[in-house]
Amino acid sequence: MADVVVVGTGLIGTSCALALRASGFTGRIAGIGRSRANLDAARARGAIDRGYAFEERWASELVGARTVLVAVPIAQNRSVFAALAPALDAASVIIDAGSTKQEVIAAARATLGAHLARFVPSHPVAGSERSGAEAANAGLYVGRQVIVTPLPETDPEALRAAGEFWTACGARIASLDAARHDRIFAAVSHLPHLLAFLLVDEIASRADSAEYLANAGGGFRDFTRIAASSPEMWRDIALANRDALQSEIAVFRQALDALALSISHGDGTAIEALLERAAKVRRTWGESGVGATEGVPAI
Repeated sequence: MADVVVVGTGLIGTSCALALRASGFTGRIAGIGRSRANLDAARARGAIDRGYAFEERWASELVGARTVLVAVPIAQNRSVFAALAPALDAASVIIDAGSTKQEVIAAARATLGAHLARFVPSHPVAGSERSGAEAANAGLYVGRQVIVTPLPETDPEALRAAGEFWTACGARIASLDAARHDRIFAAVSHLPHLLAFLLVDEIASRADSAEYLANAGGGFRDFTRIAASSPEMWRDIALANRDALQSEIAVFRQALDALALSISHGDGTAIEALLERAAKVRRTWGESGVGATEGVPAI
């Protein structure tokens, strides 16, 4: 029996386990996952006490577990919740770590049954372009924001316990409506990541791409760093949040078209005004401390 069960021992899940250890947590942590390499790496690093592949017998670890963290790619949530539901302890708090919330909530409603009131949808706004247990970091959540999107039926005690879990990992807690969360993150996280992937792919598809990349400087490197992130994770995010993301793509396309028109017309005044507005906002935002995930991909 484990005190905490981490389902998905990649970057996010293993970082949570390491953060708990760093906070002084001495309870038993079990890991469940599809990758034996991640399970073994998480155990070797001391994040988990024992690791189970999904096809192994892990149900007994859920008996008496205080917290069950589900940190798997978005598309896997429904099947994972369905597999967990029959074995969940009635007192366990179930937390997810997905970057979109409406899709995850729908999966939970369809599968968790009586355990739904103990489910607290969460989004730790922290990450890395690296993935897997080897990339995990006990300090990943320190000073970062975790957004919870509780349901109308969420048990207040479960919400409190989820907050304590994330606080123990070093995070700050905020709350949003799930639909509002998905709209905001489509704009400030999901679209920027996909643009970085798209730019790298477009340059790489050119016959003379090697010459372009050989001459790319810091700006290209900084903008596209997040394109080294997990393709599986970002594929799932794009599809799970497709409505909000399509809206943001349309808005960005209009802005790009307006910029192209200003360049075509030689309208330096309009171009400079745009750059000045953006530079002022970016400098003010960067100096304000609001950007809790400055320097890392916000997933």
